[in-house]
Amino acid sequence: MNQLNQHQVSIKSLILVPALITLGVTLLRLAGELMDWSPLFFNREVGGGGALVGIIWLVPIFGFYFAHKLMNLNVHPTGAGRVFGFSFLALAVCGALLAFGFSLPTASLAQFLMIAAGSVVGILIARKGWPELASTLLAYGLAARIPVALVVLFAIAGDWRTHYDVPPPGLPEMGTFSKWLAIGLIPQLTLWLVVTVIFGAIFGGLAVVVMKRGQVPAEAVS
Repeated sequence: MNQLNQHQVSIKSLILVPALITLGVTLLRLAGELMDWSPLFFNREVGGGGALVGIIWLVPIFGFYFAHKLMNLNVHPTGAGRVFGFSFLALAVCGALLAFGFSLPTASLAQFLMIAAGSVVGILIARKGWPELASTLLAYGLAARIPVALVVLFAIAGDWRTHYDVPPPGLPEMGTFSKWLAIGLIPQLTLWLVVTVIFGAIFGGLAVVVMKRGQVPAEAVS
């Protein structure tokens, strides 16, 4: 399989524009919640309530985009089936571990460790389907989620009452830093990273299918 570093491209160049777009959406989401705009687009409830403005909706788009760019650079997976297979296996294994983790006491060390373990395992499994795409998605995920983690910190410190700082049910009373770790830094760098990699890879697999179908066999060209 071709390696990304064999081509005149870097992960940084692939994710730069998507990361900037994602940062813009994050800032727009924050502004909308602070200004109490329509909850349909800027929901302030725990988890965001499926608001239409949110960076989670960018994952399928950029998963497809990264796969398309990589294939144009002649960086291909073994096949779409392998990408889908390992992505859905990662989803199943990670989902089971995360479900167990969320059954543990809220914000306990055991819960954090299980969520982290599920996330790491999920990323490692998904990576087997198409390593270059997974590496790109992981880098993009970090670029997308680190700013969110910082927004959460400021939101908690300022008591902004947005979805970034509203505590989930069952969260015990804790100080600013501990609360940030529990609802900001740890979730952004575990749960949301693995979501980005797995679902981005699934839509990357769709890009492979689309591009393969769009290719004209050489023998059909007169």
